Amino acid sequence: MKLFKYLPGIFFASIIALIAIEMSIRYPSLARGGLSILTLSIIVGIFIGNLPIYKFLISYCGSGINFSKQKVLRLGIILYGFRLTFQDIEKVGLNGVMIDVLTLTSTFLLAVYLGVRFFKLDKDTAILIGSGSSICGAAAILATEPVLKASNERVTVAISTIVIFGTLAIFLYPVLYSFLALQYPGFLSPEQYGVYIGSTVHEVAQVVATANSIGDDVTSTAVITKMVRVIMLAPFLVLLSIWVLSKTKVPHELEKKKSSLHSFGKHIPVFAVLFIVVIGLNSTGYVPKEFRENLISIDNFLLALAMGALGLTTHFSALASAGTKPLKLAFVLFVWLMIGGGFINYSINFLLAT
Repeated sequence: MKLFKYLPGIFFASIIALIAIEMSIRYPSLARGGLSILTLSIIVGIFIGNLPIYKFLISYCGSGINFSKQKVLRLGIILYGFRLTFQDIEKVGLNGVMIDVLTLTSTFLLAVYLGVRFFKLDKDTAILIGSGSSICGAAAILATEPVLKASNERVTVAISTIVIFGTLAIFLYPVLYSFLALQYPGFLSPEQYGVYIGSTVHEVAQVVATANSIGDDVTSTAVITKMVRVIMLAPFLVLLSIWVLSKTKVPHELEKKKSSLHSFGKHIPVFAVLFIVVIGLNSTGYVPKEFRENLISIDNFLLALAMGALGLTTHFSALASAGTKPLKLAFVLFVWLMIGGGFINYSINFLLAT
């Protein structure tokens, strides 16, 4: 059966996922330092994939590894919706939503413009780095990859920039908060700083790690704001798919008709639509808490499995060939998120308060 040829690769990627999960349990300091299960999984995968055993893996596990980083990934993104509800939008109010929308949009557009025009990166790399920086880190990059059909190396390069600058944020943001509280008391409330963290720090795990070092009142607002930002992943993917479709050149009229007939499934990501459906289902309140928690645990495993498979097919030589330009772009976006995102936060709070 066709399924059996996938089993060795799925099994091997599963082992990597289990190693990453075990590492996060045994060493909680890794999570506090910004290294989530997904990040650990891709690191372990890259390490194993660059050993001499790689040729053996590809010979016997190649089909399953590719299946894991494509099909399993899509299922993981769909189930990610069980972490979110549309009620999260109400909790942060109009201020939080507007801040998230403006920060996301400006960061992504800046990434594509500077990445292609100034840093001379290929468009896929710029979009991947932009999606990770503007939305939700590795999860956004993984969700964007099927739409672009980007290479493993481009995905891994983009994720590595998120790890570097997201981890840096964990240390810088608490220092900035202490400085503002000391020099400008009353300038920002803990809740407003929580919105600032949630709207500008890359990954969910990094948001939690950053806010936890400041206080619970900051953490709750930061996480909710981040969740609203994550919800925006679904419309982002649909809009990106429409843009990719508009840029696709189909030479013959017959092919055009055929493309239009199958455009929804082929070009508009069904997994993104199902992601929205799952969020809606979770928002009803009818999903039992224990059942939802079990699904989230399964989802953690599936996403870690997909990241492990991605790491297995990523080689140091390809990463080295990417050069320093992706890092430079990610650094500019990081500075923009801290300064430009801070300006957006202050401006929206000022305008809506008057």
